[in-house]
Amino acid sequence: MAVAGAACLFSAGLVYLGYLVHVLRVARRAPCLPQRQGSCVLLFGKHSPQGRIDRDFEARLDRAVSLWAHSPPASVVLLGGGAPGEVTEAELAQRGLFARGVAQDAPLLLESQSRDTLQNLRNARTLLGEGTRSRVTLLSSRYHLARCALFARQLGFDAELCAAEPRLRLNPRTWLRLAGEAGYVCMTDVGARWARLIGHERMLARVT
Repeated sequence: MAVAGAACLFSAGLVYLGYLVHVLRVARRAPCLPQRQGSCVLLFGKHSPQGRIDRDFEARLDRAVSLWAHSPPASVVLLGGGAPGEVTEAELAQRGLFARGVAQDAPLLLESQSRDTLQNLRNARTLLGEGTRSRVTLLSSRYHLARCALFARQLGFDAELCAAEPRLRLNPRTWLRLAGEAGYVCMTDVGARWARLIGHERMLARVT
């Protein structure tokens, strides 16, 4: 965080602006249909206090169902834990997919321990194992995809993106989310680059 903050400060904000443009470009250009049909799909959950699914989470579930209708994936990993005593994001996603007509015997894998995007992907890597995790589709909201892609690349996935929404709608709420994602991607990417430059293995291990 300190290194990324210094980079943004000494560049008069240009470093952050570059990441914001990148996050916006990914959000705009991400396809709704993956090129590799039938691959493993990683469906990212979303914070759902007291089991309430918001419209972003609903859109992710709707897109997953549309993928099934077009070309059933080999498997779908539902990602996301939850607060103690509450239903996890993965379990909510499973219920939502079943409610949308997905068969009870569909190839669903639940990863219910993670609390953020990096943990989502780390746990998915462990769950899938070495051979099956190489080619995956990352399904999430458009504003979130740049972060997903960055972490997937750092963790060794061969990943393509799939956007939940048909297109990016730029409104104040979306701009706030894009701005926050740009800060997160900036901090993570600059930090990882710095760790590699100085050979700081412990720092690098936190993001890979």
